[in-house]
Amino acid sequence: MKFDIAIIGGGPGGYTAAEKAVKAGFQVVLFEKEELGGTCLNRGCMPTKALLHSAETYASLGHAQALGIQAQAITYDFAAMHRRKDEVVGALRHGVEKLMKANQITVVSGQAQIEKAGIIGCNGETYEVEDIIIATGSQVAYPPIPGIDLPGVWNSRDILEGGGQNFDSLVIVGGGVVGVECATLYRCLGCEVTVLEAADHILPFMDREIAQRLTMILKKQGVTVEAKASVQKIEGTPGAMQLTYTDKKGVEHTVSAQGVLAAAGRKANLDGLFGPGFSLDLERGAIVGDADGRTSVPHVYVIGDAKARNIQLAHVASAQGENTVAVIAGKQPPLDMSVVPSCVYTNPEIASVGLTEERAKADGVSVKTGKYLTGANGKCLIEGTESGYVKLVTDSASGKLLGAQLVCPRATDMVGELTLAIQKGLTADELSAVIHPHPTFSEMLFGAAEGLRQL
Repeated sequence: MKFDIAIIGGGPGGYTAAEKAVKAGFQVVLFEKEELGGTCLNRGCMPTKALLHSAETYASLGHAQALGIQAQAITYDFAAMHRRKDEVVGALRHGVEKLMKANQITVVSGQAQIEKAGIIGCNGETYEVEDIIIATGSQVAYPPIPGIDLPGVWNSRDILEGGGQNFDSLVIVGGGVVGVECATLYRCLGCEVTVLEAADHILPFMDREIAQRLTMILKKQGVTVEAKASVQKIEGTPGAMQLTYTDKKGVEHTVSAQGVLAAAGRKANLDGLFGPGFSLDLERGAIVGDADGRTSVPHVYVIGDAKARNIQLAHVASAQGENTVAVIAGKQPPLDMSVVPSCVYTNPEIASVGLTEERAKADGVSVKTGKYLTGANGKCLIEGTESGYVKLVTDSASGKLLGAQLVCPRATDMVGELTLAIQKGLTADELSAVIHPHPTFSEMLFGAAEGLRQL
């Protein structure tokens, strides 16, 4: 069988690339060894947010009396929460399947293997193609900790698929996005949660001030957070696990819990991808590719989590998928990859885009910052939100917006406006010249920009 483009991996990067390629006039075959939608839809972003919505709704009912509402004997049905999560995931997956069918994309279920440039084998069949786009995503990475492979140690896939895993107590190894979101989820359900992070602070890829604020909020919510924690070993059986770690002072501690969640990172998923006679340049187990996705072999491209030094975000993979198809078609990439927002779905939400004040100082960039606190926003007071802020980072000389960090309700929705402002080179003056409706959370953007207005 012959096609113009073969795409290996049916996640956000893969199915986006497939759709754009067909619309560009290419004949496309898409290989996926599991379910269409990839990790994000099936085992990551979407099921996590569905469960978080249920858990946060349950937790909010526990504080309803403060709003003048009497609610008694409130309970949650863990199995029902997961059934609803499965319904959401199923509907979204069905949507991707319909998209592929509507665009007449050939979808092959199975493990695709690149035998050589232009030749792919799958299920005993051989496919001849002009170009290959690798979009195989990532998988859970396990740190070298004795006992990490014991029963009773779960990963994010284990707790999101099917009926999941419920706990009265849980230790989370890793304070990145997966770790803090799962901490929020389980704490909302009344679980005793401990988060252990090896780096100087949780969310190590984000601004230290964000991490400090989230640490304070999580502790207020009853979560134990330990940074600079070195896990020594894990022991026990499911339901009765013991984890030993040393804290930042070198003092050894042992914490007991029903379960342990391994959330210390992810790695490129290249299992079974390369045939015996084929290879690509790799860096730390991921495929090396240039800005347009070109690898060390002509006509072979890589996008998303499988790419070395890449930001592991679904929207990054989707954007790269569209850009790479444009490059194959001989066109300019349509999407600007220089400004990428990141979101964390804790309570309150966290979002960041562009330069942080901390990074600016390290790089010797002269900046001015403007901050607006949630306590000064009417909508935040009405909804009784946790303490947070909107912070803008601007160039000292020109006033152009260089970055933004948000710890507040609807941060993940509002960051889009700031991403656009940075991408278009707008100044704080120009941002504060836009009328924002009242009362809304978005008024915090106006407030932070107004504080930087050059009079």
